Amino acid sequence: MGTQRLRRRLVKHLVEQDVLHDAHWVEAFRSVPRHVFLPRFFLPSDRGWTAMDAGDPGWLEQVYSPEVLVTQLDDDPSLWDEARRGPVPGIPSSSSSMPAIMAIMLEELRVGDGQRVLEIGTGTGYNAGLLSHRCGSGQVSTVDIDAELVTAAREHLQACGYAPSCAVGDGALGFPAGVLFDRVLCTASVSAIPPAWLEQTVPGGLVVTTLNRPLGAGLVRLVAGEGAKGTGRVLARDGRFMPLRAHRRAEPAALPAPDDADWRPTRLPMSRLVKPERKFEFFASLELPDVHPVREKPSSGTSVVLTRADPGPIALTHPDGSWVRCRKAGETFEVAQGGPRALWDLAERAYVLWKSLGKPERDRFGLTVDGSHQEFWLDEPDGLRWPLVA
Repeated sequence: MGTQRLRRRLVKHLVEQDVLHDAHWVEAFRSVPRHVFLPRFFLPSDRGWTAMDAGDPGWLEQVYSPEVLVTQLDDDPSLWDEARRGPVPGIPSSSSSMPAIMAIMLEELRVGDGQRVLEIGTGTGYNAGLLSHRCGSGQVSTVDIDAELVTAAREHLQACGYAPSCAVGDGALGFPAGVLFDRVLCTASVSAIPPAWLEQTVPGGLVVTTLNRPLGAGLVRLVAGEGAKGTGRVLARDGRFMPLRAHRRAEPAALPAPDDADWRPTRLPMSRLVKPERKFEFFASLELPDVHPVREKPSSGTSVVLTRADPGPIALTHPDGSWVRCRKAGETFEVAQGGPRALWDLAERAYVLWKSLGKPERDRFGLTVDGSHQEFWLDEPDGLRWPLVA
């Protein structure tokens, strides 16, 4: 199948998924060749990450699949050569995002003709290519902290006939030239909104990004005010990205050994707190800031790693040493908890409060930013409020 047919197939999928509507972006996804930006990438396997490049069977089909494709592990380019010899362990540090999430964010940007756009997180350059096709290269700037990624992205863009302004720098500080933009789009996640983004956005301009939170991550769109001020909404559509390097979180606290745990029944399943598709998850994150969902590694029983999709034993930890374990008990559930705070008691109280408020979903919440002072609110800025814990 030729690449044009593959691009059309991808667009058809995005339209059917109800994430792509605007004719400008439909044309961009049909026109910009994703394969130019993804000459090689990593694929997950049971034994680690394997490497795939343009010489491998199935490469084009994989490129035009609707999936995220990891392009770097552990900030280490040398792992590519190792992965060609066999599976390697590693944590993704750069990728080409899932096309559906890209489409959602690009449409939420509401970009108009003649507007200047800043992209934070150049990565492969594919998103900058989509922006350049829609807005014109002269209107697009993109920045990434990894010089090798920027060099490769610039080459990919030039091969497609695009020439946006590409810079190396810490995306949390905005664009090095200090230009004002009408739109700012970050395709990595942040633990809080960097003030520089609002300072580099014209008043009334839009900032679209995703928040890096152990619970309740997701997309937000802010309207810039004067200086480092802005206000906006949490978006109904969920989207999650690997964080900017400066916004990576520390590993969650380890669980204590399960010996002598004191179990009690609960009617609240852990899945309601940790599954993004569950309506309670975002509210739970406000009431339980900095609580991490984890799973125990079967090999040790005590080490933990972040998870959202793993079906294994799920637990919660907090940096202060508080923890919760949950297990199935027939048709119900049991929990054990410890540490300075009874986290599950707090979770159950949060669930009762959420129901009393009408079970608000994520798009009923907003975010106000005034420099480093940032807080969520329910329905209106003067409603119930919670600090954004970075």
